[in-house]
Formats: sequence, C-alpha cells, structure tokens
Amino acid sequence: MKRFLIVPLLGAVLSAAEFRIENSTVLTSAGEYHWSQSRPALIPGNPNRVMVMTQEIERRGSHGFRDLYFTETTDGAMTWSAPQKIEALQRRTYADGLERVFGDVCPQWHARTGKLLVTGKCFGFLSNPDDDKAKDDRSLERVAYAVYSPETHEWTGMKIMDLPATDHGGRPILEANAGCHQRVDLPNGDVLLPVRYRADPAKHIYTSIVARCSFDGETLTYLEHGSEHSIMPPRGLYEPSLCAFEDEFFLTMRAEDNGYVARGTDGIRFGAAREWRFDDGLPLGSANTQQHWITHGDGLYLIYTRRGADNDHVFRNRAPVFIARVDPDKLHVIRDTERVLMPETGLDLGAGFAPVDFSPFETWVVSTEMHFPANRRDEPNRIRLAKIFWSQPATP
Repeated sequence: MKRFLIVPLLGAVLSAAEFRIENSTVLTSAGEYHWSQSRPALIPGNPNRVMVMTQEIERRGSHGFRDLYFTETTDGAMTWSAPQKIEALQRRTYADGLERVFGDVCPQWHARTGKLLVTGKCFGFLSNPDDDKAKDDRSLERVAYAVYSPETHEWTGMKIMDLPATDHGGRPILEANAGCHQRVDLPNGDVLLPVRYRADPAKHIYTSIVARCSFDGETLTYLEHGSEHSIMPPRGLYEPSLCAFEDEFFLTMRAEDNGYVARGTDGIRFGAAREWRFDDGLPLGSANTQQHWITHGDGLYLIYTRRGADNDHVFRNRAPVFIARVDPDKLHVIRDTERVLMPETGLDLGAGFAPVDFSPFETWVVSTEMHFPANRRDEPNRIRLAKIFWSQPATP
C-alpha cells in the first residue's frame, strides 16, 4: 500500500489511499469553563444543518458538568453559529432536592419521526461538606434522553428511560447509562441503543448490552435486550458503540487495558467479545477510553486512541485520534491502513468524540480538548473537527 507523509499540524491536509483529512476548529472556550463531550448530528433540510452539542465543564476534576449548548453550521463548516444555551437542559435542583444534569450526550437524527433524539446519561450530584462544589454521585446515573424538534426549535427537558430491574442472569441492573456511544436506528424506527450497567452492588464492574427500544417522537421505551458482555476486573466492559455493516452488526467496548469487539446478526445478540488486535496479532492498546465506527462503501473503519504513539505525555494516551480499516471477518485492525485523524497537542482527545456522515463524499469527526496538565489549565480549549474526504462516494 502506498504510504504518505502525515504532518502533525492542526489545519494540515493528510493524504491516504482512500481519503484525505482536513482539521479545523469549531469553537474555542471563553470564561471560567471549558467545553466538553462535543458530538455532531446532521439535521436534513435545505440546506442541511450540522449541529454540535457540547457542555460546559469545570476546569478541575473530571465530572464537573454544567449546562448544555449547541452550535451549528449550514455552509459546510465554513462558519459556525455562536454557542446557544439549551435552557430546557440546564443543570438544576429537582423536587427531591438533588442536583442533576444530562451528560455524555450523543445526538442523532431519527429519520422515522423527523426528530433529533439525544441519548446519554443522568449525572447526579450531592453536596460536599469539604468543598463548595457538589460531588458526582454514581448511584444516581440513569439512561437519559432528550428530543429536539427542528420544526418548532423546541427542546424537551431530560427524560429517563426505564429498564428492567434485573438482567437475563437475575442480577440487578444498576446505574445504567447510554453515554459516549453510537446507536443504530432500524428502518421501522426502532432504536438499537448501547447501554452499560453495574450488576454487582459491591463492585464497579460494568456489563454492556444493546437494548432494542421504540421511539414515537416523544418517548423512548425499552422493549428487550440481547447478550450481556463483561470481563473480569478492574471495570468490565462499558461505553459500547454499535454499527451496522453488510448485514451484520459490530459492537466495540471500552475496557481498562484495551478495547473489545463483538459481532452479531440481529443488532442485540453478539458472539463472545474479543480483545482488539492488529492484524499482526499485537494488542491495539486502546486503553481506558472509547472507540467508534465509520462505515463507508465496502469499508469498515475504527476511530480510536492508543498507547505506543510517542504519546505517554497525554492523559491516558488519548491523542492523537487514529482511523484504520477493520477486517470484518477476522475482527482485527489492519495496521498498514492506520492514519492520524486528529494530531495531538498534548491534550486528551479521546474522552468524547464522534463521527457523522455529512454527504456521500464527506464524513466529519468532532472531538474536544480535555484533561489539561496543571500548567495549562488556564488555557482555553477547542472543539475540533476532522473532515474526511472520500475518493469514492458512499453506497446509496
């Protein structure tokens, strides 16, 4: 395969055999908070809109999530609107006296209803007597969602989707959430929603599933779920992402030391999860962070971060962001196809990122700079965009 020089500079054009990449900036933070967990969605129209949802976060700590905002473009990312606060999704105190906010949000157009269905998790906070900031309480996590209508420009507040009390093995479904994932919508409108939960009250070991849900434009309702996937400590399998490709479904899951992958035929039931590896047999090394999918034509691609890229100075090796082709039969990453999608600048790019298909010739990936080292915390951060320009259009 022909190789091309990759220049690790923001704004550079990166060449490859099947695509080229351009990097740019969507937004730069200002004020006391950074941006976080920024993900895009395409809203069909004339012209099409790409909306990026993002969330303010306290500069110190990991879960200090505040209010949600969006910015959008109608000219192919030449310009972006000023960030607009989503009033219905503000962090607030509820009737029970607890403070909550929607987070780890994943917006995606739901074609059957003509609505933007945003799924994620509920963050809950308890007062901290040792600090003036409330502390994140994991026991309050739930599968959460919200809906946006492009016709009325109205947002619902955060809603909670009910799940069964126990899983197929009779274990409790605790602290379920659907954050930092990719879902698949079926032609009949059903939603295949990746979810993770804790099945042991005494241990923070997670299990990943895909739940089939109905969605009528207002309410997301659990119908069933399939196979349940976990591994031994320290934290099991979580932050699952799903894609459909050539009559099969592929599920990738985060774990402490490396990602895991599974394949199935109906979107909710999968074979045994296996560790992600390159085609030479060595582990991918995508440790303690999420991976996501891109499908284009006859190609299945993984976007990910990993160890071993001269990136030990980056928090959890979460930059650069890579893209590589996956062999769907052998379930490994083809090393010679790996390219840098977003160059690293010493900051975490893997805590929250996501792709969206903009056109048959373009796929966009959005990420946010996070986890600043102590000597850089006063810097602003950026929401970054990588555009993939394909040499061939996607199959209709």
